[in-house]
Amino acid sequence: MARFYPLFSGSSGNCSYFGTASEGVLIDCGMSAKQIILSLQQAGIRPEGIRNIFITHEHIDHIRGVRVFAKKFGCTVYASPGTLRQLLLGGHLDGVTHFDEINEQGVETDHLKITPFHTSHDAADSVGYRIAFSDGRVACVATDTGMITPEIRKGIEKTDFILLESNHDPDMLRTGSYPPPLKARIASNIGHLSNAVCAQTAVSLMQDGTTRFVLGHLSRENNTPDLARQTTLSALTCAGGTEGMDFLLSVAPPRSSGGITIF
Repeated sequence: MARFYPLFSGSSGNCSYFGTASEGVLIDCGMSAKQIILSLQQAGIRPEGIRNIFITHEHIDHIRGVRVFAKKFGCTVYASPGTLRQLLLGGHLDGVTHFDEINEQGVETDHLKITPFHTSHDAADSVGYRIAFSDGRVACVATDTGMITPEIRKGIEKTDFILLESNHDPDMLRTGSYPPPLKARIASNIGHLSNAVCAQTAVSLMQDGTTRFVLGHLSRENNTPDLARQTTLSALTCAGGTEGMDFLLSVAPPRSSGGITIF
């Protein structure tokens, strides 16, 4: 069975597990290796079963633990060409033996096929990932993007499961304590998705057949889990969906305590 485990999600760090009960991959590695190992063990996942790490982009909340974790377990680190260059220049792969670029053809590994699609973010070459399981199930990770481009829309369509960014509430961002340049960056087309845009995207995905939604990368200062969830829930309900029948909706916590989504 296909499994998803949101180890960490948010501005402090991001890291997710996709795989089976025995083996899988990490998408991002944005907390310390020690914390990631502990979180995996809490979920009953052996860290030794992870042979590959896929990085979305080079911001520290997505790569903080990649060097230590990859060295410890001999993982291969995959990233887009631009992101891989930034990782190498920054010393984030020092001592890591195996790393490689991932292109539009994707990578087949651990009974999965992982294919990237470009996102709209202020990073060198940021991507999201489409993860196809051998049983036919398909999952997607689409976070750290200021808008849903046609390439993203194509990358996330016709999936069973999606981890979708619901970063901020526009009113909270506008009236919050962030300096104006940071507010402008977050709200821009190369920043982060708002709750409203997330909700609109979820509606179109539900209409295409997606049934499981996890909202991720919430801002601590400019959002709340209840607000993010209610915004998307209202949109899905208004579009004719019934929670528990047509879709399941949850919010990835900043740090998980062992829960796994099976789809």
